[in-house]
Amino acid sequence: MSEKKAIFDKEFVENLIPQKFPFVMVDKMFSFTETSIVSGFRIQSDAIFFKDGYFLESGLIEHMAQSVALHTGYQFYLKKEPAPTGYIGSIKDVQIIKLPELDDEIVTTVTILQEFAGITLVDIITELNGEMIAKGQMKTVIAK
Repeated sequence: MSEKKAIFDKEFVENLIPQKFPFVMVDKMFSFTETSIVSGFRIQSDAIFFKDGYFLESGLIEHMAQSVALHTGYQFYLKKEPAPTGYIGSIKDVQIIKLPELDDEIVTTVTILQEFAGITLVDIITELNGEMIAKGQMKTVIAK
């Protein structure tokens, strides 16, 4: 895989999401538009969902959700407003094809399908070395 260059790295990204160590599952942002984000995460041994040499399914799903949270957090950062807390409303059609290993860097693309009244519906694809390893759809809800 050609090395992607992050536009924002770990320290900045962690300030855009509500999760804190050891529960942070995103550490870089590669691109952002109003309707998409590409995030990344390098698998480390201290990751809460790292076990027996693999980043577990639950970690991949949490990484996907935090990628959505990163999109929301950056939108609010651009407006100079504090990012709201959000929740996963639903997870649909998730397929986990392969589990990443130690030091693998996963790259996730979130595409906003619909956004209305604090509810966001997204398609998510996670890749490792350009190969899709997970995909799904999520609905997130901003806490009121």
